[in-house]
Order: sequence, then C-alpha cells, then structure tokens
Amino acid sequence: MRRLFPVPAETSASTAETSASTSAETVTEDREWALDELADAYAYPEPPHGPSGAFLRANMVSSLDGAAHHDGRSKPLSSDADMRIFGVLRGLADAVVVGAETARREGYRPARAREAFAERRAALGQPPAPAIAVVSASLDLDFSQPLFTEPLVPTIVITGATAAQERIEAARGAGAEVVFAGAGPSGRVDTAAVVTALAELGHTRLLTEGGPTLLAEFAAAGVLDELCLAVAPLAFAGDAKRIMNGPVLGEPERFTLASVLEEAGFLFTRYRRIHQ
Repeated sequence: MRRLFPVPAETSASTAETSASTSAETVTEDREWALDELADAYAYPEPPHGPSGAFLRANMVSSLDGAAHHDGRSKPLSSDADMRIFGVLRGLADAVVVGAETARREGYRPARAREAFAERRAALGQPPAPAIAVVSASLDLDFSQPLFTEPLVPTIVITGATAAQERIEAARGAGAEVVFAGAGPSGRVDTAAVVTALAELGHTRLLTEGGPTLLAEFAAAGVLDELCLAVAPLAFAGDAKRIMNGPVLGEPERFTLASVLEEAGFLFTRYRRIHQ
C-alpha cells in the first residue's frame, strides 16, 4: 500500500536522493501498512462532533463502473487491503450503522474485539468492540441470529413510531436495545434522528456501511460527514445499485478530498464534507 495524497514531505525532490536509506520509514513505499498506521490515517477528528452532535462516516466500495455490489453482495468487489481498512474503521467506531436489508443480505454478525485496537479504544473510553445498530422500520429481523444472541456489546435496533409492539418485544427479548428515531405517522425512520439518538447514547464516532438506500438517506438528511470510498479495478456493467440509491438531492453536497491510498490497483479514497 502506498499513499498517493496528500504527498508526504519526505517524498519531495530534495529528499529523493536519500530515499534508499529511508524507504522503511516512508509511507509512500508500496508495502503493507501496519494496523496502527491505518488507524492513525483514519482517526476520527477530536472531538468527533459534526453539526449533528456526532461524526458520521461511511465506508463503501464501488466498481469502476459504479456498481455497489455484484449478485447482491459487496464481497466480490473487495480485496485484502479493503478488508484491513474495513476492520480498522470498525476498530475506531463507537457504533456501526447498517440498514436491515444489508444486514440480512450480508449475513451481519456482531463486531469482535481486536487486541490491536484495545489500548486505543480504552484511552477513548470505548467498549472493546463497537455496537452494531440496525435501522429497520418494520423490525423484520431474525432475532435468533448471532447478531442478536452473541454480541459482545448489545446490538441496537433503530425503528420508527409505528413498529409493531410484538416485534419490539421480540427485539428486547433477544437482548437488543430498541431506539426510536422519528415520530411521523408514516412509520419511516428519520435518518437525521438516527444520528442524534445514537449521540444521546454516547455513540459519537459513527460508521455506516450502507446499504445504498440508507446512505442516500443520510446524505439527503445532511448528516454524512465523511465518505471512505474504495474503488475496485473491476467492471460489472448490469443494473447494480450505486453506493447511494435514493432521491436526487435538492442541492449537491460538496466534499473535499482528504486522502488517497493505493494497493494492487484499488484506490482507497476519503472525502470530508464541506459544511456550509
């Protein structure tokens, strides 16, 4: 892996002649980065509060032609480096927010504690692993799955005001924490309220892994602070969804490029939202 942007000072022309003696210390060198290096590169801002009261970043992968999945899953677009970054982003987060469809399709399991992040998480007062927060208006979820029966940190289900009481009780009976976001009669979950509700629980370093519909809703609500987008050197064509699949935003959200890493043709970009 090597850093393409921002270009570190040690790669300037004035130091090029000494690169052979310093290559082991140079992050532009094409090598596997240690987890600590990746964790530093992707660290949340401190304090991690956007205008919503928390900092919400998304992690998504796309093919060259814009597909967010192949045959319904994102795994065919992934790589070893993508999975390392996936693990690092989880290791830094308080909570991982995911839509119910994605949780079902990808077979979500509880996040696990990793020794590599234990000291860093303890210093920030975080539990050993992030909570998984599943967004579902209907609570049409299988509460017998390990996501609910085996979590190190209780799974959170976020729903709307009209969720059936028996589904709420089933969630609580499985050990999940039920959070309500949105009081409208439609029963839809208010995505802006999702961020606020999680912040009120103390989860201010948020990571969403989609899917495309939920991510589009976060963007439309104006609460997406950062997008970590991996671009795979693959093309699928077809009619797969893009990483955001929802109504057109009234005004485009503007982002600025924060960093670019590369490994084996995969680009790992990070864009920070420009708050107006």
